Amino acid sequence: MSHPCSLGTIARVVMPLVDVSIQDGVWLLSVDRPPANAIDLTLVQALHERLGEAERSPDCSAVVLTGTGEAFSAGIDVKVVPTYDAATLADMIRSVNRMVERLYGLPKPTVAAINGHALGGGLVVALACDARFAAAGSYRLGLTEVSAGIPFPAAPMIVVRSELDATSARLLTLSGAVFAPADPPARALIDRIVAPECLLPEVVQHASGLARGIAYAAVKRQLRAPALSEMRAMIERDADPLLSGWL
Repeated sequence: MSHPCSLGTIARVVMPLVDVSIQDGVWLLSVDRPPANAIDLTLVQALHERLGEAERSPDCSAVVLTGTGEAFSAGIDVKVVPTYDAATLADMIRSVNRMVERLYGLPKPTVAAINGHALGGGLVVALACDARFAAAGSYRLGLTEVSAGIPFPAAPMIVVRSELDATSARLLTLSGAVFAPADPPARALIDRIVAPECLLPEVVQHASGLARGIAYAAVKRQLRAPALSEMRAMIERDADPLLSGWL
């Protein structure tokens, strides 16, 4: 007898950094960069590629993003990224912007399954999804760029401004505070908290339900048109201020 929260039968393709599992048309993309799924250039590029494959595939109806191990993503890899030379760092900024724009504008439902720590850029990835479910637990959430000394690239900041009310955006970005999913600040970030063993089954079910919306892609495009236009214009002009300021 199957567990009530079982995912059932799935097809799995193991790829470097992003494990792709498929169930009934829902693509589950699991970030797999131990120990904390921290973000470096190779991970950003791999995620961008997987999202592109999901967008192009007629067999993909929705996308779920999660992490392996105890973290969704601990954010920018502060051991690796600071070692990049100027050209690689510029490539990192451009790649982050392109990946976030692709995720935010994906014309299919996207749901974040936050299984553990989601900090900095990791939490931004969750915010760029259409819905966010989190496992119950005492792990940490936070937009910690101000504490890590790493400013936001342009596209992630557009997501933060678009997805959070002005007060939440101000308090979370300027304080760098961290908190648990059940703490009050998380109310601005998370749609639902579920038992850890039920996280993926519930998220897959929710994503599948969203995919049944006949006009989903059109309405999503209407909702996010101003933010996506701003992102795309910035990317086309190669105009992220970090390319001249931070570098």
